[in-house]
Amino acid sequence: MSIIRKHSSERMSKINIHNGTIYFSGQVANDVTVGIKSQTQDCLKKIDALLLEAGSDRDNILSTTIFIRSMADFALMNEAWNEWIGPHEKPARACVEANMAREQILVEICIIAAVKNT
Repeated sequence: MSIIRKHSSERMSKINIHNGTIYFSGQVANDVTVGIKSQTQDCLKKIDALLLEAGSDRDNILSTTIFIRSMADFALMNEAWNEWIGPHEKPARACVEANMAREQILVEICIIAAVKNT
């Protein structure tokens, strides 16, 4: 079976598709000068675009791992998440407090999704 890799660099690919499953790299906000809710909304907007490009959507997300700089931001991050996920099928989810690659990054979101049945 082949692996389709998209947006590859010397370190990683943003999207890997194998056997009907799509693996996405972690997404962080483009603007890291804003608060946790805005950063989360930006991450989720990027995820929507990547899902579409890879042939999937929110209903086909299998698993989500959310890394946040501080659990003090958990409620605000969840506000953005709840607005985004809405009535869609709910994935398995984990959320952990983590040191980030840069101090300004407050959230990073990683997902695994199934290719959408057509």
